[in-house]
Amino acid sequence: MASQDKITVYNLADLKNTTDDAIPNYLASLKFTPSHLLTDVRLTLGFSAFALSAACFAWDYKLGFESTKHYTAFAVALYTILNGFLTFWIFYVEKGTIYQGTSPNGDKIRISTETKKNVPVYHMTVEVKDGKTGEKKTLKISRSFTEWFDATGRFVAAPLQTVLAQGVDVIGKVDTKRAAPAAAKTEGEPGPAAAVYTPEMLDMLSGAGVSVVGSAAETATGTETTEAKKAGKRRTN
Repeated sequence: MASQDKITVYNLADLKNTTDDAIPNYLASLKFTPSHLLTDVRLTLGFSAFALSAACFAWDYKLGFESTKHYTAFAVALYTILNGFLTFWIFYVEKGTIYQGTSPNGDKIRISTETKKNVPVYHMTVEVKDGKTGEKKTLKISRSFTEWFDATGRFVAAPLQTVLAQGVDVIGKVDTKRAAPAAAKTEGEPGPAAAVYTPEMLDMLSGAGVSVVGSAAETATGTETTEAKKAGKRRTN
């Protein structure tokens, strides 16, 4: 089912953020239990730094700088340490993590995402730990945003959910319906329409210096190439 809200399909940040938000919602619908440890630590560090700054301002306002300058110097040093640790936590511990939790079967899962500049491809790193054996494995999944965004910018959840269910065993064990491979299409039966960029959208992306890769771009430009070949044949005849 497509979302009623539209995003700007030329904005890579909007594409990623919308997809990032959809994954925890999908896993929640499957009764996964999220872990808020990473977020709690980040919030604790952030609020601690803010509280320290507020306290420093308050005692300087009430008592004056001269009588509190040693405390202020200590507060500045502590604030620097807190913010340095916060930066370390975000870039080297969280590392783009958008979800961490436990499946109904007891398996642990952690999902991190990223995109490359000017390339509308969604890269997922899924870390899984078996709840019974403790075995760990890491999966890499890269898919075009055009698989779950239509040309008008509406998000379609089902294709993304299918990618996750078929690509990640921990999710597929719970969402068995989407994990099952699609039945072979019978002759004459229309298949699902692939989400593609229109030629107009590709022209605009090209003008903005954005590179569109993958089958979606080839599909969108295929008709134009075929027509050009036909026109060339008519001219030679």
